Amino acid sequence: MVKQTILPLVFIMAFLCPVLSINGQKDTDVQNGFYPDTLKKGRLTGVVIAQNVIYGGAITGLSLMYYKDYKRSGFYFYNDNNSWLQIDKAGHIFSSYYLGEIMYLSYRWAGVERKQAILYGSLLAYTFQLNIEILDGISSKWGFSWGDIAANTAGCMLFAGQQLAWDEQRFLVKYSWHPTDYPKYNPGILGATFVENLWEDYNGMTFWLSGNISSFLPDRSKFPKWLNVAIGYGGEGLAVTAYNYQMYRQYYLSLDVDLTRIPTRSKSLKVLFAILNFIKIPFPALEYNSKGEVRFHYLYF
Repeated sequence: MVKQTILPLVFIMAFLCPVLSINGQKDTDVQNGFYPDTLKKGRLTGVVIAQNVIYGGAITGLSLMYYKDYKRSGFYFYNDNNSWLQIDKAGHIFSSYYLGEIMYLSYRWAGVERKQAILYGSLLAYTFQLNIEILDGISSKWGFSWGDIAANTAGCMLFAGQQLAWDEQRFLVKYSWHPTDYPKYNPGILGATFVENLWEDYNGMTFWLSGNISSFLPDRSKFPKWLNVAIGYGGEGLAVTAYNYQMYRQYYLSLDVDLTRIPTRSKSLKVLFAILNFIKIPFPALEYNSKGEVRFHYLYF
């Protein structure tokens, strides 16, 4: 489920926001002070302690919030690949991608060598998600899902592959959400409050792959370095088919902004932009859905 992976992610992002201030800079910029050129043992110790505290807090929180109401069972597998129009799998890609990035940035901040930081960060993010999946596997409600594992792997590889190839992230995974009327029909599944809707109403979620155009152009190009093109995926009619709603997929084409590429000398703004950069910026969008309809949204979020 998306809520099981996004909630720990938000906790980690808030905890490590000072580290995120260097997001968006190329890894070759050691000489500019974005990363230490030697290992800082004190920082590395702090990173390891923070990771353990965050991991323990996240697992404890999940146990109290999502697993306590369901009996423990013997370990078993559950194939949920046909559920939720695979929007939950997009959520796993999203969270694994950002967990890998956050862990990588943490190690680079501590002075760990670039390729080692990519390896350690990706493996740690993958292990974190794997442990959650194991908890699912012994819960009578969920079950261990190979589809979730595949999505987690894709998210980690998307981050690590770009960092190895380009020393930067040219394609970002992003998230947007808008309120829908569907939760009133099934609040037990889609959430009874606004906060619950944010994590549980899949009908309002859209996941995006946002590509930066200028990063593929010559350095002398005057094309705006912060402007991206984004493709999105979502769905509607989820968990309300009993009320005669049809489930259908939605595909979007829109513009976006890579906030970390906006020039600023303010460290506070860099931190703020880095934290908010997982959110797709509202823009006009063109939608095509599996019902065969083409729609234009003047402003889509």
